[in-house]
Amino acid sequence: MGNIVNSNGYRSSRGDPPLSAIRIRAAAGNPRRGWLTAGGRTVPVALGRGGIRASKREGDGGTPRGTFRPRKLWWRADRHPRPRTFLPIRAIGPEDAWCEDPASRHYNQPIRLERDRSGDRLRRDDHLYDFIVEIDHNSSPRVAGRGSAVFLHLARDNFGPTAGCVSMTRSAMLQLLARLGPNTRIVIG
Repeated sequence: MGNIVNSNGYRSSRGDPPLSAIRIRAAAGNPRRGWLTAGGRTVPVALGRGGIRASKREGDGGTPRGTFRPRKLWWRADRHPRPRTFLPIRAIGPEDAWCEDPASRHYNQPIRLERDRSGDRLRRDDHLYDFIVEIDHNSSPRVAGRGSAVFLHLARDNFGPTAGCVSMTRSAMLQLLARLGPNTRIVIG
C-alpha cells in the first residue's frame, strides 16, 4: 500500500489509514479505570473519578458515555516534536486555555488568556496536557452545564482518575495519534 497524505501533510510510511473507531470501556470492578481498544490493540486508561456517565454534568467527574469524534490535537511543541497524526494540529501557547464557566458565552471552547490572568490553562507544569485530543462532546450545540474540556490526554504516573477525561501513557497516545483522524469514532461506554 502506498503513502497516505492527510490535510496536514503527514505521510503514513506504513500506509496505515486512520482508524474507523476506537472503543473505551470501564474496567471490571473499577469504574475509574478502563480499557481503550483500537486497531487490534488494547491499552489501559484512566477515566473520570465519577466513572462513565450517560448524563454528564459540569463538575461531576464523569466521563461522558456516547460516540464522539476527535476535532483537533493540541500539543506542547516546546516539549515534544510534532507527532504524526491525521488530525488538525495546534501547538499550545502560554495564553491558551479552555472555558469551563457555564455562564460564559465561550463555555466549552478554547479561549486565550493574558499572562497575568488566571484560568483553565492548557499549558501545565505537569505533563498531563502535553498532548490533548479535543473531542466533540457538548459542542454542537453547546449546552451550559453539560460538561466541558473532555479530552484524551496523558495519564498520571499512578493512573489516578481524571476530572472526566480519558488518559493514557505517552507511548499509547503517540501510537493512537498516528492512526487517529477526524472521522474516527470514539465510542465510550
